[in-house]
Amino acid sequence: MRIAIIGAGFGGLAAAYDLRKAGHQVKIFESADFVGGLASGFKEPHWGWYIEKFYHHWFASDKYMLGLIEELGWMDKVLFPRPLTVMYHEGKFYPFDSIIKALLFPGLGFGLNKIRFGFVGLFLRLTNDWQSLEKVTADKWMMQWAGKEVYEQMWKPLLIGKFGPYYKDVNMAWMWARIKARTTRLGTFEGGFQRFADLFAERLRNSGVVIRLETPVRFIKQNQTKGLSIDAGGVVESFDQVLVTTSPNLMARMCPDLPENYLKGLLELKSMGAVVMVLSLKHQLSREGYYWFNLPKEEGYPMLALVEHTNFVSKEHFGGDHIVYAGDYLEAGHEYFSLSDEELLERFLPAFQKFNPDFSRDWVKKIWVNKTNYAQPVPLVNHSKNIPAIQTPIEGLYFASMSQVYPWDRGTNFAVEIGRRAAGLMLAVDKRG
Repeated sequence: MRIAIIGAGFGGLAAAYDLRKAGHQVKIFESADFVGGLASGFKEPHWGWYIEKFYHHWFASDKYMLGLIEELGWMDKVLFPRPLTVMYHEGKFYPFDSIIKALLFPGLGFGLNKIRFGFVGLFLRLTNDWQSLEKVTADKWMMQWAGKEVYEQMWKPLLIGKFGPYYKDVNMAWMWARIKARTTRLGTFEGGFQRFADLFAERLRNSGVVIRLETPVRFIKQNQTKGLSIDAGGVVESFDQVLVTTSPNLMARMCPDLPENYLKGLLELKSMGAVVMVLSLKHQLSREGYYWFNLPKEEGYPMLALVEHTNFVSKEHFGGDHIVYAGDYLEAGHEYFSLSDEELLERFLPAFQKFNPDFSRDWVKKIWVNKTNYAQPVPLVNHSKNIPAIQTPIEGLYFASMSQVYPWDRGTNFAVEIGRRAAGLMLAVDKRG
């Protein structure tokens, strides 16, 4: 078969890998001039490694991502340093990346609150019944079972930071998935995620996959006889099957021939965007060497998280520069999307002095600001009923996006999983045919 894949993110690349292994002709179309999608990166001439545009890491439990890397023979390039994640309480930050440190965290007090926190965490780790949890909001469930104090100290800031005005609407299955699937061990790829994406793309090209960069797809239409036509970069080509790995909105725009109910489902899916500033600093920001700061917005911080990347991997990979991320999930239309890079920096500068009183503006060597309107799907109550099927009503047309990995959270691990699952469905149809 001739197969087209729209999008060269991790999901599209993983699908291409399986489809090509099965002997099919595969062509990937990507509007950007790079592969990697939201996990792509960049680097300065004096850096040896790439930096991700939007901060990324892997968890030790990311079996789909790590399984793919093992298949490719690159496990020796996967690194698992042990960085420190911290939580805020009354003006100070405390390590919070193990059971012992969680029990010592003063924000939970001593006694009943810690027992309830531990009970809730244990229950969510052990249960697999996410279908019951999606029937209630995380706000309501946590208030009932974790208690008001634990919820407001630990979980509410996370929900507000991730989902802004939708935080009370997010279902409990989303929270379950985060606790169920994540570990305190965090990993990365030697050279950065872009290095992995480039190596993967090279492997695919060598196997016969065609990757066309800077080639946006204008439309996908059914042929009168059989198959699908794609207008990519002004050139129309026909394919037996097409897999789209973009956002739901872009899918809807590219495929207007989809039935009204499927289109309606795509357009009704809610999501949050993201604005992330990357800074190159002359000096280390965190005196204690902390990696990830979880920040409560009610304390006046202008971002959800501050991540000092060079407290995770060595600054020597970046020519001695100290690399810091300051990022936030934001609803469409938030002012951060329209601010210039310098205006956004002015908003963030006072916060940096809270992490290190010695910080001054002349520490900043360079900044980069990355923005996307599609970064975090918003799962509402009974969200499983809203998930679009991978196999669309149009014969031969498939859709695999991070909005469909539910109940799991978005990330490269589940991008690989859904990409390979979509490829499996496409191959199954071919065998039946």
